[in-house]
Amino acid sequence: MNITSVLESVIDRVTTILPEIYARRFDVEWKPDGSPVTKADVLVEQEVTTLLRSAIPGITVLGEETFVDGMAGSADGWVAVLDPIDGTENFCSGLKEWGVSLSIWNNREHAGSLIFMPELGEYLISGRRPPKLRSRILGISSTVSPETMDALKGVHEARIMGCAVYNLYNVARGAFARFLNPKGAYSWDLLAGVMLARENGCDILIDGHPYDGTFLEAGRRYRVDIRHRYDLHSGQGSVD
Repeated sequence: MNITSVLESVIDRVTTILPEIYARRFDVEWKPDGSPVTKADVLVEQEVTTLLRSAIPGITVLGEETFVDGMAGSADGWVAVLDPIDGTENFCSGLKEWGVSLSIWNNREHAGSLIFMPELGEYLISGRRPPKLRSRILGISSTVSPETMDALKGVHEARIMGCAVYNLYNVARGAFARFLNPKGAYSWDLLAGVMLARENGCDILIDGHPYDGTFLEAGRRYRVDIRHRYDLHSGQGSVD
């Protein structure tokens, strides 16, 4: 199974349907937790799910918009964890910092992951190392908490972008020195980006413990703290 080709086909499919995505951008409903969902979220999940089921027969797709509690713990065989539009608040507000998060697993072994930000024209895919950047910026989740305020003390630069995919993309490539989400986010928000950060040598804590690359179960929140390891950048030295 060529997972890279499958992930590339997802990029192609989402790019092809961008006019339809934009047409549904401001068709917003509100979930019980007060967060927005658009018709575009539903469209992308349907399109990517159809593509994955055609490419990998029998695959279970754990998507944010179709997940139900009975699906929790479904991780045997081929499994895809999908957030069709991460950063929906940004998306439906007309901002460009939103993206697709997709992680594919086989019997709890990671097969490949993708984070793709269509309006920015940027993506990160398993097996492809991005150019290494150098930064002192702390990226933090949009939900401000006492833990967040503590982390900001003494920090030179910080950003609140409202999109886990964007934050994870940047910490994986070194454009952020650190990404912190002390409240926690669901596996469809995190799993692809966490695995890509791991591939790129980042130090990762999940719920306060070093992350060993295990599958993150759907339907529950995980607190995440990721630091880009600048010692991997030859000749660049440390970043405060």
